[in-house]
Amino acid sequence: MDIDKVFKALADPTRRRLLDLLHRDNGQTLVSLCEHLDMTRQAVSQHLQQLEEANLVAVVRRGREKLHYLNPVPLFEIHERWIGKFERNRLGVLRDLKRSLESDDNNDKA
Repeated sequence: MDIDKVFKALADPTRRRLLDLLHRDNGQTLVSLCEHLDMTRQAVSQHLQQLEEANLVAVVRRGREKLHYLNPVPLFEIHERWIGKFERNRLGVLRDLKRSLESDDNNDKA
């Protein structure tokens, strides 16, 4: 996975909006996606191309139609590498604090 391409794709609000649209209703055509955006088909197509290059969108041809599907794997990998490891520490500290406070409460009752 080219993480730089993923972050670059996610940096743009229009591309994030396209991912939200696909999350809500996966497998949409360019025409159906354009209905939700105030821009030309060509501009939407260029945004979708960048999402494809970042492996965030997969395309399946059905006859003459080109259906766009969200690929959540790169997002999961970002979560695992950049978010999850930071959350584990914070959640561990909160767990330890909770245990400590509960232990103090039990000692006060004795």
